Amino acid sequence: MPETLKSLIFPNFEPLHKFHTNFLKEIEQRLALWEGRSNAHIRGDYQRIGDVMLKNIQGMKQLAAHLWKHSEALEALETGIRGSRRLESLCRDFELQKVCYLSLNTFLLRPLHRLMHYKQVLERLCKHHPPSHADFRDCRAALAEITEMVAQLHGTMIKMENFQKLHELKKDLIGVDNLVIPGREFIRLGSLSKLSGKGLQQRMFFLFNDVLLYTSRGLTASNQFKVHGQLPLYGMTMEESEDEWGVPHCLTLRGQRQSIVVAASSRSEMEKWVEDIQMAIDLAEKSSGPAPEFLASSPPDSKSPEEAAGDQESEDDLSASRTSLERQAPHRGNTMVHVCWHRNTSVSMVDFSVAVENQLSGNLLRKFKNSNGWQKLWVVFTNFCLFFYKSHQDSHPLASLPLLGYSLTIPSESEDIHKDYVFKLHFKSHVYYFRAESEYTFERTILNLVFAAVNFSSERDRTPAFNAGGVSAVMPSCPTPQLGALT
Repeated sequence: MPETLKSLIFPNFEPLHKFHTNFLKEIEQRLALWEGRSNAHIRGDYQRIGDVMLKNIQGMKQLAAHLWKHSEALEALETGIRGSRRLESLCRDFELQKVCYLSLNTFLLRPLHRLMHYKQVLERLCKHHPPSHADFRDCRAALAEITEMVAQLHGTMIKMENFQKLHELKKDLIGVDNLVIPGREFIRLGSLSKLSGKGLQQRMFFLFNDVLLYTSRGLTASNQFKVHGQLPLYGMTMEESEDEWGVPHCLTLRGQRQSIVVAASSRSEMEKWVEDIQMAIDLAEKSSGPAPEFLASSPPDSKSPEEAAGDQESEDDLSASRTSLERQAPHRGNTMVHVCWHRNTSVSMVDFSVAVENQLSGNLLRKFKNSNGWQKLWVVFTNFCLFFYKSHQDSHPLASLPLLGYSLTIPSESEDIHKDYVFKLHFKSHVYYFRAESEYTFERTILNLVFAAVNFSSERDRTPAFNAGGVSAVMPSCPTPQLGALT
């Protein structure tokens, strides 16, 4: 690692790590008091957490200079990787280890994401506590402090999330040398069918604020997506063309040099693409002119026999089984791009930003469709994915379950699940049951899954937690928060 990179990463992350180690210790000590394993109620510290939060958030403000450096560190890491094959190889090898269950640069943004999570925790506490509660004043003061920090770093976070996403996508694409350029913003990626002489063929589309790329999945050692063509958005027009082509959910995109016809998997998917493509066209029109070329020439839009065979990969191969992480090969076959390809869906940058804010972890019990017993696991929900651990002390997950495209329902009586606080996640023939240990944990989990995994087709009429008032109507009925439950 170059010295300049070392001097950016370690001096800025080590103080944050040390600070959070002490913060965690204080939280755990207060948890022990909260749960009644001492005489805390005699001293007046019973069921209080706001004072600990206020003290540490004020301490965190002293580390703001280190947080500001995160964007510089992320950019320097990517520059270092481009300039050193050895560093690139070391980072790639590390990402293949089970402990690195997301892309490496995602973890560099975690301290910034934590600020939003602290803000949400304090917002929930302030809503729960009456003004007369002993903890109310400290919680309100802590919320004010963290809100100020989040506001100051908001612009940096948006910029860095886009930068991180562009670099992550670059690893999944073949045929793009200049994906990450100043001013380029990622908007949406997902699966669409492209109409050609051979009929409808599945393609993976990548929408940016200046260009739309379409690709197919190649059966290469790295399992990347091969770019077939690009449509600059400057001067593009779009129209619905179901009647013209006789294909449901169909759009015609007319560029200055090329036109293509695409079809979405559903009406709702088409509406998402229409909205984002129109927004991107409007942005391109306001820019200074056409985008730079990605490719010297577009490869022919056809599939090799190997690519066609690769399309037959099953849901089991996509991290959906109980041994998903053990199956993971060095081809990075479980990235969000691959999930969208197999689930025939899409995800936007707005969705990624919402997902960053809606993360949680805690104990859940899991049962497979054809098994009888329940397995207690520590579950982390992040990046549209459930990661399963034996306990919160494990360094890497046992397995993972990407959730885009899954449906969230409550089991019916015919499924013979005679337990409280159970919900079901299912996609095609894949069915998983999860049981929470309390009503609060159950509803917090449901809310996070719905808000963050935006592509869920939640069947609200069958779900007691979803009443006529919609998802938000669940929140007032949540019982007293339990600090030992999901956070």
